[in-house]
Amino acid sequence: MMPSQETDLTSISPTRLWVPKHVMITRAAADLPHTAEIIRRCERAGVDDIRFLTGNALTGLRGASDRETYASAKNTLAVVVAPPSALKPQPIPPSADWRIDLARGCPAHCQYCYLAGSLQGPPVTRVYANLDDVLDGIRTHADRGSVTRGTLERGDEGTTFEMSCYTDPLGIETVTGSLAAAISRVGAGEFGSDVQLRFTTKFDDVGQLVTLDHGRRTRIRFSVNAADVANRFEGGTARMPARLAALRAVATAGYRVGLTIAPVMPIPGWREQYGALLDDISGAVAGIPDLDLTAEIITHRFTPASKEVLLGWYPRTKLEMDEDSRSQKRSKFGGVKYVYPKQTMTEMRGWFTEELERRLPAARPLYWT
Repeated sequence: MMPSQETDLTSISPTRLWVPKHVMITRAAADLPHTAEIIRRCERAGVDDIRFLTGNALTGLRGASDRETYASAKNTLAVVVAPPSALKPQPIPPSADWRIDLARGCPAHCQYCYLAGSLQGPPVTRVYANLDDVLDGIRTHADRGSVTRGTLERGDEGTTFEMSCYTDPLGIETVTGSLAAAISRVGAGEFGSDVQLRFTTKFDDVGQLVTLDHGRRTRIRFSVNAADVANRFEGGTARMPARLAALRAVATAGYRVGLTIAPVMPIPGWREQYGALLDDISGAVAGIPDLDLTAEIITHRFTPASKEVLLGWYPRTKLEMDEDSRSQKRSKFGGVKYVYPKQTMTEMRGWFTEELERRLPAARPLYWT
């Protein structure tokens, strides 16, 4: 579905663009067609340091200190080949039927980063050059799955594929083009008519996306939060007004859209702040025809491993990570997450359930966690 000719969306200027200082291309990725597109985009963005490695190992990433290593890694894009283990789609409840990865790593500086502790080594952003192999997972897993496929609640979404488990694909799109390629190919029906892509972003570079023939087969969700959380803990991202402007732009262009309200925190005055956020969202989507808007609400949680990594990255953070004030939640594999106590969770969930219905009735809640 193309945007209305009466709506000029192509003049959208992003407020936040990430351009790496360093680009490393592994030997295995060097001659792949998508690598040429990445190089073209990086050169156009003004990247001077583009290096072709003689092997496939990423070397020279560590600095004299953890902070130096972090800073250098966050300014580096590595063009690599996704290994076979990364090509098989994995179940990803409650978000989607399957997960496919366009990249791993994120250029933002969120002090609660969900990737901390789950990715190994310095936080370099790795984009996969074998894009055809990555997207082939859509072909092999269409008409399979149990989160949306065949369910009463979300069956209209078809088989869903989440692209933002290990990256913010819009945050790196200006130098990769992977997202536009995926949206265009799915929109053209290359993988069938009953599949849907979905991703979450904290960025606002949607100028190219609104020009694509997306076939209404991609849901773009914007990660949103209360002002005190977003302004304090989400470094290197588009500010909330810019995200909401981008939300309106892609919804006007016919995309299915969504809200990822996360991570919800019971900060002082949280009801007033989240209430103001819902009111701002309501204003942003007002008057959009055929609006398809969902809401996913995720409370803040952390693991012992992620806390250790985050304190190394952000030693002066004011983010609350006090195990004694939290409840433990264990996974089926024995892992531990620290979540808010039951009473706090119940109170916040009740408030969001009521206020979403009252302030933003257009939003269809998908899950709370």
